[in-house]
Amino acid sequence: MQEKIYTTKKNGFIVLMIGLLLPLVGLAGVIAGGIKLDAGDDKNFGVVLLVVGIVLLTFGWIPLCGLRVLKPQEALVLTLFGQYKGTIREPGFYAVNPFCSSVNPAAKTKLAQSGETTTSSALKIATEATAISIDGSSKKISLKAMTLNNGRQKINDCLGNPVEIGIAVIWKVTDTAKAVFNVDNYKEYLSLQCDSALRNIVRIYPYDVSNNVDTTGDGQADEGSLRGSAEVVAERIKQEIQSKVSDAGLEIIEARITYLAYAPEIASVMLQRQQASAIIDARKMIVDGAVGMVEMALERLNENQLVELDEERKAAMVSNLLVVLCGNHDAQPIVNAGSLY
Repeated sequence: MQEKIYTTKKNGFIVLMIGLLLPLVGLAGVIAGGIKLDAGDDKNFGVVLLVVGIVLLTFGWIPLCGLRVLKPQEALVLTLFGQYKGTIREPGFYAVNPFCSSVNPAAKTKLAQSGETTTSSALKIATEATAISIDGSSKKISLKAMTLNNGRQKINDCLGNPVEIGIAVIWKVTDTAKAVFNVDNYKEYLSLQCDSALRNIVRIYPYDVSNNVDTTGDGQADEGSLRGSAEVVAERIKQEIQSKVSDAGLEIIEARITYLAYAPEIASVMLQRQQASAIIDARKMIVDGAVGMVEMALERLNENQLVELDEERKAAMVSNLLVVLCGNHDAQPIVNAGSLY
């Protein structure tokens, strides 16, 4: 179903005046008809005035039911006896068919917003991923960019390690007809698709860079990870969600990772692993630098011919230099005043 614009003019003030005048005219007709009947002259005209007045009093307010007020970035989907008549998108004061009804199945659904601090006493449907509260009764559809703040989820990465991750999705309604008629509740539908897309993407990546892991699907190992490739992961999550919600008339503007950490049950173990990896990398760098310095020292001694060293003396020198350069503490030198032999 495609969206179509409801063709009507912004004549709400005219209809409002008419709707207010008709009951007054009806009241005047009832009073005048009653006076005519009491006076006894021209009773037929009095009966006509009385009947017309009663009809106007009874049905004169009906045009007021078709008044609609729209603010900027709001839309109203109208149906008439079950048929989709169109959508009003422009702000203004409208008068539509009073028998048209506004449709918005997600009017009472409020998704958890990013940075939301107030709480409502209304009925809340809590899920692990998203908090949804039942509140409000407006049938207007907001066309503004809105934020879905998905709660933290526990998901296994490609190596099977449980991680906790949360995302914030910025979205808006682009086709009101699809949003209302193609899905039961477009807000709940978006929330469920965000959860599904998040799981589908996270399970492709490791938390940290790992060997022999292909995250792009090209058959080649790469260095993609949840922690190091946050922008790439967020873009893939956005594309995954967009592919699922296009039929619901929604556009995903942006998706961002708001929280990422190992699950509590393995967080301490993974921290020790990271520390060990960092220590090993640091030691490797120290050893590489020490070996280079020893080579440079030996080359300079040979070039300048300051001293001639046999193999045993070279080995002792190398050993002493490596101990000094690679040790965790300051070296305590021992001066040998005699010969090595």
